[in-house]
Amino acid sequence: MAIIYDDRKKTFTLNTESTTYQMQVDRYGFLLHLYYGKLAEGCMDYVLTYYDRGFSGNPYEAGKDRTYSLDALPQEFPCRGNGDFRAAALTVRNADGTYCCDMRYRSHVIVKGKYDLPGLPAVYGTEQEAQTLEITMEDSASGLQAVLLYGVLPELDIITRSVRIVNAGEKKVYIENIQSACLDLLSGNYDVISFYGRHAMERNFQRIPVPHGSFRIGSRRGTSSHQYSPFMILADKNATEDAGSCYAMNFVYSGGFSGEAEKDQFNQTRMMMGLQDELFSYPAAPGETFQAPEVILSYTDKGLNRLSQHMHRCIRTHVCRGKYRDAARPVLVNSWEAAYFDFTGETIRKLAEDAKECGIDMVVMDDGWFGSRDGDFSGLGDWHVNEEKLGGTLRDLIRQINDMGIKFGIWIEPEMVNEDSDLYRAHPDWVLSVPGRKPVRARYQLVLDFSRKEVVDALFEQICKILDQGNIEYVKWDMNRSLSDVYSAGTEEQGRVLYDYVLGVYDFLERLTARYPDLLIEGCSGGGGRFDAGMMYYTPQIWCSDNTDAVDRVKIQYGSSFGYPVSAVGAHVSASPNHQTGRRTPVYTRTVTAMAGTFGYELNLGALSGEEKKEIRQQTDLYRKYAPLIQNGTYYRLSNPYEDEIGAWAFVSEDRRKVLLNAVTLDVHGNMTVNYIKPKGLKEDAVYEDMSSGQRYCGAALMEAGIPLPAAACEYEAYQIYLEEV
Repeated sequence: MAIIYDDRKKTFTLNTESTTYQMQVDRYGFLLHLYYGKLAEGCMDYVLTYYDRGFSGNPYEAGKDRTYSLDALPQEFPCRGNGDFRAAALTVRNADGTYCCDMRYRSHVIVKGKYDLPGLPAVYGTEQEAQTLEITMEDSASGLQAVLLYGVLPELDIITRSVRIVNAGEKKVYIENIQSACLDLLSGNYDVISFYGRHAMERNFQRIPVPHGSFRIGSRRGTSSHQYSPFMILADKNATEDAGSCYAMNFVYSGGFSGEAEKDQFNQTRMMMGLQDELFSYPAAPGETFQAPEVILSYTDKGLNRLSQHMHRCIRTHVCRGKYRDAARPVLVNSWEAAYFDFTGETIRKLAEDAKECGIDMVVMDDGWFGSRDGDFSGLGDWHVNEEKLGGTLRDLIRQINDMGIKFGIWIEPEMVNEDSDLYRAHPDWVLSVPGRKPVRARYQLVLDFSRKEVVDALFEQICKILDQGNIEYVKWDMNRSLSDVYSAGTEEQGRVLYDYVLGVYDFLERLTARYPDLLIEGCSGGGGRFDAGMMYYTPQIWCSDNTDAVDRVKIQYGSSFGYPVSAVGAHVSASPNHQTGRRTPVYTRTVTAMAGTFGYELNLGALSGEEKKEIRQQTDLYRKYAPLIQNGTYYRLSNPYEDEIGAWAFVSEDRRKVLLNAVTLDVHGNMTVNYIKPKGLKEDAVYEDMSSGQRYCGAALMEAGIPLPAAACEYEAYQIYLEEV
């Protein structure tokens, strides 16, 4: 059994193949966290200590016992107002204006299979793959209940957490703060690893000691954001890529979030993740329920690589869904960097002809095909084909491209609207806009109010009319600004708008995937502004960054790899010099870097020579050869591009017989020292052959000594070595 309840000790023990998570209902009904670590047996309540700690309050039931304080005890779901002065997982404003909540254990159930979350993305698992624990806590004074949800997927070494708030009382309350997961660790010296950035330079690696006080990341932007990833790691001070204890939290949500690591006065560490509390005040009337999103947790004592692999496998096989969860993705070329807004139907047809010559599977028509859209200033929201610009109907254009043997994809941005659009002129109240104030613009566009069902319904109908016009096999869903004017004309309760907005986006995407089950949707928000596990539930790949520079991408994809699988990383070969950085890199370097993702092209194929097109055909053939290994193999980081002269990574097949080694030179000096690439995950007693050179290696020696890379002949040179066991 993955979940065991001991009625005598009042303990809940959650076991995966390699880990144990344990908690206990104590004598006062509080749910205390005991242990999360390597697989273990027995009751771990001996870790709890009780002392008289000055200025740490005591619950009333403790009477004269000043040694019992929630300010020092490890908790599963700490609440504001019961004597714990650390960061709270739940803050409630009651009908009388007070901020207090005192949740005590009432009941529990254990069921087969993984719970789901209506209206929200979540990890899924069958009765054979998962078990669910539901623990009901209750505040007796208000009648408010918190149903703590735990999903256990033993083979993945994954535990998920969420919470459902049920107002079983008689008065309306407001949820002011809710964190889906809390992890209290009584001892240890930890670093916190997070991933910060900006548009076109997302998910930079950062590792710092957990300080006394609080380290907090998050997003106030209405999306998960370019600035911080909704993913955090708590790592033992000495943990490396290959050894040491580390814990991960990955938020399955695409809106504002908060992640926090706090070291308290007694050197205990609390890690939490959940919804951003700014501009959040969610009403719950009697009988109403609020469902918080889910957090994916994992632990290992085998270092950061293993922790990442837990996340990769979980997201790839139990978050991503549909036809393209496992299927190889089409190699595509996107029209954006080829033509930007300046194109016609003939431009797209010529791009398809060039794609055919290059061995590319699909052409994607990006922004500019609809309404009066010839630039950023107009047309968003008017989802009807500009047939004058295309020189005919969309149906005819798709048919002509399909007749070449090329698939067709299209770009949309349903959440946005220009003021210069028919939609805005007809429905100005459909945007998020503060009454009496001029709106904040970004990219000259406003945000449609997806917290309102009638807005979502109207846009869904418009987009479906487009998708029904022909054999459209791919959609790039973009979202090019943050949410700032948070006011909805559709509700009096403005504290619910940001959360309901995300639910509206999910509702749209759920209906879209149900209506078009074979459609590949790629998420995008100015690149990586909504690169999160929540979107991956609907879009199995996400444009990782608007920055296609191969050298920058080595770092961006390195940071992304800690929490997300390569199969979800949208990555393309683009022009040189690069349009974002002006950097010149060899085409092979751009190819190797883009192969650490879904692989495609973002350039004007018509500007290439015949020899260059022949080279692209060779690249696409090579990618198809390696695609199953790249998409489904085990991923290893082999260097740190923030510290090393190379960026290096590897893909190893599940049976460990096939290996694809990749490296990009990031720094070149005179009289250069030799860089060695050391594979991981091989069979020590196996012999591997380099399928290009015929050189043979012992697996143990490869992992211990590595392969010397040839001296770089030019700046940013790349290397790719394919090995097979013989």
